[in-house]
Amino acid sequence: MGRFSRRREVAIGLGVYAVYLTVRNLVVNEEGRRKAARNAERVVALERRLGVHVEPELQALLLPRRRLVAVLNVAYVTLNVGLTVGWLMRLFRRRDPEFHRLRRAAVLATLGAQPVFLLFPTAPPRTLDHFVDTIADVSGVDLDKGLIARLYDPIAAMPSIHITYAVVTAAGISQTSRSPVARALAPAYPPAVAFVVFATANHYVLDAVAGAALGLAGLRLARALG
Repeated sequence: MGRFSRRREVAIGLGVYAVYLTVRNLVVNEEGRRKAARNAERVVALERRLGVHVEPELQALLLPRRRLVAVLNVAYVTLNVGLTVGWLMRLFRRRDPEFHRLRRAAVLATLGAQPVFLLFPTAPPRTLDHFVDTIADVSGVDLDKGLIARLYDPIAAMPSIHITYAVVTAAGISQTSRSPVARALAPAYPPAVAFVVFATANHYVLDAVAGAALGLAGLRLARALG
């Protein structure tokens, strides 16, 4: 069984975030944003060829329901990562033997996304003409300016880390929750997150597919490592 050390876990978390910010600082510049815009158009073109570019239609259905969209905006900005971190903290506090494997899966998946963020920066759908930036338009928050923009990578749509974390968290809840209801509902969590990121125009369908694959790969590798 792994050690349950608060200092160790904080160091791991800060280290992973430092890697993420390093990649962000390497790509978020004028050339990186141009490349991200071109890659976004490539993703959209591929989705259209595959017949899966459904995000604009979903947005069109939801935009008249501004209160619902406002709730989805909050869910996108806070709840997804918060639930992942919160669940891991709960497992840590109760010294659950599955904690280390699930934390390792989240870390491996996050690090695994960084080469893609570096080599294939991708602007989110909300930056394209046929989408609406619901967080700015409905909630009045600009994610691409000020301090907020410095705390995350605004051109890291591919793969969707939101979906990656949802897959890892759902697996953790289904395996470790003491609530039969929570275990039964856990498989619905990744599709729910996908709905949120599509509705708020922060990710494409292909981002979600890639994010889910990354989450599953992280879980499998973490299991193989023991």
